[in-house]
Amino acid sequence: MGSFSPDEYRHEGNAISLLNYHFVFIPKRRKKVLVDVIAERLQQIICEVCNENRWKIVAMEIMPDHVHLFLNVKPTDNPSQIMNRIKGRASHHLRKEFPELLKLPTLWTPSYFVSTAGNISTKNVIEYIAHQKD
Repeated sequence: MGSFSPDEYRHEGNAISLLNYHFVFIPKRRKKVLVDVIAERLQQIICEVCNENRWKIVAMEIMPDHVHLFLNVKPTDNPSQIMNRIKGRASHHLRKEFPELLKLPTLWTPSYFVSTAGNISTKNVIEYIAHQKD
């Protein structure tokens, strides 16, 4: 997906960061609708949104009833904004292009899972901070 290392620090303006988010989101009622051409088109849409926002895709897997997305993002982007942009664009285009998706009241549930991941563990950060005065 990208020619960068997910452990590579980003240099954005006056900030150096390493923000990797693991997202999981699901279709309404966990319906298994993300298959075949719908899954392919969803992948294209996600790639478009990520490119426009300069988010780097570390990994992506589209399953019939959920999506795993691992992104490296800028420090000015928050998880809810990221999900709103991806799910909003995907819902608009997929429901327009695939009328069978109109059977669902909405394409996505309003909820999602997000977790941060970096190149060091929480334990290492705590130890590093604790030893600053040594």
